Amino acid sequence: MPRTHLVLDAAFTVGPVRRRLFGGFVEHLGRHVYDGIHEPTHETADEHGFRKDVVELVKELGVSAIRYPGGNFVSGYKWEDGVGPVEQRPRRLDLAWHSTETNEVGLHEFQHWLDQVGSELMLAVNLGTRGTQEAIELLEYANIDAGTALSEYRRSNGRQEPFAIKMWCLGNEMDGPWQLGHKNADDYGKLAAMTAKAMRQIQPDLELVACGSSGASMPTFGEWERTVLEHTYDDVDYISAHAYYEEDDDLPSFLASGANMDHFIKTVTTAADHVQAQKKSDKRIDISFDEWNVWSIKKWEAKAKTFTLDEWPVAPRLLEDVYTVADAVVVGGLLISLLRHADRVASASLAQLVNVIGPIMTEPGGPAWRQTTFFPFSVTSRLAQGTSLQVKASGDTVDGGKHGEVPVVDSAATVTEDGKAAVFLVNRHPSEPTTVTIDLAGIGATGDVHAEGVWDDDLHAVNDL
Repeated sequence: MPRTHLVLDAAFTVGPVRRRLFGGFVEHLGRHVYDGIHEPTHETADEHGFRKDVVELVKELGVSAIRYPGGNFVSGYKWEDGVGPVEQRPRRLDLAWHSTETNEVGLHEFQHWLDQVGSELMLAVNLGTRGTQEAIELLEYANIDAGTALSEYRRSNGRQEPFAIKMWCLGNEMDGPWQLGHKNADDYGKLAAMTAKAMRQIQPDLELVACGSSGASMPTFGEWERTVLEHTYDDVDYISAHAYYEEDDDLPSFLASGANMDHFIKTVTTAADHVQAQKKSDKRIDISFDEWNVWSIKKWEAKAKTFTLDEWPVAPRLLEDVYTVADAVVVGGLLISLLRHADRVASASLAQLVNVIGPIMTEPGGPAWRQTTFFPFSVTSRLAQGTSLQVKASGDTVDGGKHGEVPVVDSAATVTEDGKAAVFLVNRHPSEPTTVTIDLAGIGATGDVHAEGVWDDDLHAVNDL
């Protein structure tokens, strides 16, 4: 039986665990919004049409800040379409996902939903088909109290108090050729810097996120970050990171996905610190890992449909992965990686929340339920508090496929000022249990010990309808 020994010491820390590390992501994509969080005819729907059973599950999941409304969707989105009387809002073609957007849910409705689940709004602006002017108009509409045309328009739409949105994303995946308004790093960097400067002329204390690479496999990865930050370093607070992982008939590599996320984070922070040194700046840029999850991308691409000119469905079933126990193990490992880098990852968003590669699934007119990936996220969000510790680990390794030999047990730990400790573990061995011993002397922990786990004899067991 493989063995692992862990040593925890309160003197060796990574950094504080910021609540935004347990964020989520809601995009107007497939059945995420419509028939997902919003279904006016459902028996649990509130007065605004949002499913209360989904609200309760999202609260249980424990997400903090939620990124909205995209994603690829935002690069073709006109925010004005989602405000004002619902019955007067236009139906639009969503080119990102070849769907029809009804605009029944917009900024006001989504804020109502966030108030129910207790999460902060992290708003993305369209820098694909739009630009600086539209971004500052949205900021004025959302955050100025009163006395201007756009703030008064918000008040006339029923929101007297400002939305007070603090964190803003300057576009989405602008390095991707699939993105509406795709740009090279130089052009995007100039636009992002110009937009950030303009937004800060309205509200200097905003927290702004520049687009990093849409994945480590992009040919411009690393160089993109460097170029973008050379333009934006003084004007933004974070650079984004996106990463998705899939089994793809390679279970050893899949179970070791956290090793890849570790390398990804180190590469992005190295690029950011390089620009910091170049600029001789005292300011540090941290990471907003605002898209991460397990996603069967290749299966999706293999069966992606070619639509005709007349086919623009409303809320089609898209990207509805059914997650396995192996997927849950990997999600646990990715959460461990985020905790291990809590000093540089300021925010992270599980992509996404409901139906669309989500930990929560719904059926129209029917139930909502937890997928396997729900459990590692909910328990980590609940228990990871205080300070992330440097876990000193020794023990056996296991084949990590393309990642080489990796520790058979991946681990992270947190401790609060009053001595409450939590240790997060995943067993990467596909068939054998592992014995783990933990030396707690360095944190002075006393009292009861409680353990929770997610497992099944069948690595591909699922929770389905």
